[in-house]
Amino acid sequence: MTTTDDRPPLATLIRRGLRLRCPACGEGKVFRNWFSMNDPCLECGRRFDREPGYLLGSIYFNYGVTALLVVVIYFALYFSGTLTNNQRLVALGIFSLMFPLWFFRYARALWIAFDEQFDPWPNEKERRNMSD
Repeated sequence: MTTTDDRPPLATLIRRGLRLRCPACGEGKVFRNWFSMNDPCLECGRRFDREPGYLLGSIYFNYGVTALLVVVIYFALYFSGTLTNNQRLVALGIFSLMFPLWFFRYARALWIAFDEQFDPWPNEKERRNMSD
């Protein structure tokens, strides 16, 4: 049974997420290739996709980071005066299409890491299902 004392600190979980490692053990890889996830962790057995729809939260995480970066980059480019309006539009349009594709894996790994902090695997329902 996992208690709050058994959980790694949030900073450790974030570091593991940024390294695309299992939040529970820090050793297993979350992804086996660019888009395919390992499930469960090959080292400790932690499930990464806990139930249907579980990973949808990572989309919001990816969107939030992308939107924040677009706003920051827009104002940095606007006040620096280095690009015209059309150049800024094209540059940020390309960025807003490419960045989420690259960040997809990190968004999922970070989502799983945050979930490990607040609802560690297995919870009571999952424990009951595993014993059946």
